[in-house]
Amino acid sequence: MLIDGAMVDLEQENRRLQAELQAQTHELRGSRARLVAVGDEERRRLERDLHDGAQSRFAGVALHLRLAQRKAPPDSELAELLDEAIGELSSGIEELRELARGIHPAVLTQRGLEAALQSLASRAPLPVDVRVTLDDRLPAAVETAAYFAVSEALANVVKHARAGLVAVDVRVARGRLVIDVSDDGCGGANGLRGITDRVGALDGRVEIDSPPGAGTRVHVEIPVSRPVAPSRRFVRGG
Repeated sequence: MLIDGAMVDLEQENRRLQAELQAQTHELRGSRARLVAVGDEERRRLERDLHDGAQSRFAGVALHLRLAQRKAPPDSELAELLDEAIGELSSGIEELRELARGIHPAVLTQRGLEAALQSLASRAPLPVDVRVTLDDRLPAAVETAAYFAVSEALANVVKHARAGLVAVDVRVARGRLVIDVSDDGCGGANGLRGITDRVGALDGRVEIDSPPGAGTRVHVEIPVSRPVAPSRRFVRGG
């Protein structure tokens, strides 16, 4: 009887510990998700501040410089200096736009994941074939995680893969957003910690298949519950 009682007590203690562990795991996942949400909201705020503040002000300065350039004597030193200043300011504005896109692309907030990925592909230095199958806007945290997952995967391809083509496929299956980024490069990729951390915070998972000499496939799944619509395709040519 003593042994039976000890076994019962041990089983109850195990159940209690398992329940505590599950609760702690759930709370940890919730905390990670909240941290991601706070970080994403801060990214959006910074992007808005850059767009509405610095970019708008610099665009106004560029306009004044162009007006001054029209009044300057043609072929004069002043006209040449104004032309150089306008060129430098235009380059600075474009760099600021790139910075804002890197913080949080406005197109993602305004038009959603498909448009944001099309924009990302259009700026890539190699052909990127983007196929998106979505019915509606996804939760902001999911859209942001998906965008930056593709962005980091593409950056890795450009930097290391020596690839000629990248294929991006985005769809919803069995309540999960599924993303595949595949290239025909040299393979051997590893790391991509930024993708793993961000996706993991949303209880998602990342798989990287990258045998040497056979290209790389980054597979991402993020929990989401949305219906699916017919596929739409965008191809950015090289």
